[in-house]
Amino acid sequence: MKRIFIITGADGFLGNNIIRKLECDRENQIRALVLPGSQARSLEGLNCNIYYGDVTKPATLGEVFTLPADAEVYVIHCAAIVYIKTKYNPLMQEVNVNGTLNVAKKTLEAGAKMVYVSSVHAITEKPDGEAMTEIEVFEPEKVEGQYAKTKAETANRLLAMTREEGLNACIVHPSGLIGPNDFGSSHLTQLVIDCINGRLVAGVKGGYDFADVRDVADGIISACFKGKKGECYILSNRYIQIKELLAAITAAGGKKPVKHILPMWIAKLTAPLAELYYALLKQPPLYTRYSLYTLGSNARFCNDKAKRELGYKTRPLEDTLRDTVAWLEEHGRIK
Repeated sequence: MKRIFIITGADGFLGNNIIRKLECDRENQIRALVLPGSQARSLEGLNCNIYYGDVTKPATLGEVFTLPADAEVYVIHCAAIVYIKTKYNPLMQEVNVNGTLNVAKKTLEAGAKMVYVSSVHAITEKPDGEAMTEIEVFEPEKVEGQYAKTKAETANRLLAMTREEGLNACIVHPSGLIGPNDFGSSHLTQLVIDCINGRLVAGVKGGYDFADVRDVADGIISACFKGKKGECYILSNRYIQIKELLAAITAAGGKKPVKHILPMWIAKLTAPLAELYYALLKQPPLYTRYSLYTLGSNARFCNDKAKRELGYKTRPLEDTLRDTVAWLEEHGRIK
């Protein structure tokens, strides 16, 4: 039986890392869905077939979902708008919610299995010090930020489809992604670049849970085979203070450590200027009101369920950053 994987948002940071894992098995047939007009540089040389379509336009998804009758099909839905700026983004509802539901309907029609890539941001925050675990009911009104609200709403809608319409789907919740093969500029990749290139002269107090994108990719692929219908899985690593993260980045790049760590109240005062500064540079902002809220929130997540049911594993932060810095050097993005 043919085994076909459809990956939406395939040329993104997570999507291309998933494909790099899947192509190691030459029996896998990989269909990479990217937006029309995308150059898909991250997929160059990879063993996949590229399809062009827009998840917000169901009519454009017909070709990638035209499947042989005898195929075993898995749909990994990565496509989303990750957005931490303060200004409201009207596209987020259309892409993150409606686009996901369009993919879910196509998956249901195809009799395939879907792994939806949500986020730990969709999970309602518990009091500081108490670890978050998987939940069954999401509360968009109780999570902070437009991105988190769209992810929470979508999770509820998909779980309803598993109960009421028979959709075979499970949900994964990655924490902050970091690692190699980021051909765009995610916020954490930009942090590594600025830190190594000497543009980041101070950090902030606080921290978050940062996971290697390759470990998350492995967890998602495992969820295709082992993830249970209607279940959720947290794909996190551990809580890491920004001070520790910056020290590990500079050590990996052989640079002097960032000495200054600013109190959160100073960072919050300067966040609007930081957003403007990075907008002028046409780069993703490192610090915004929302990102600073995140760094000061409870970011302790329990991944025991994913380890137990999916065989999920994580690697040391030092290994992640060493590989990230080496990849950025290879691609001429750091000095």
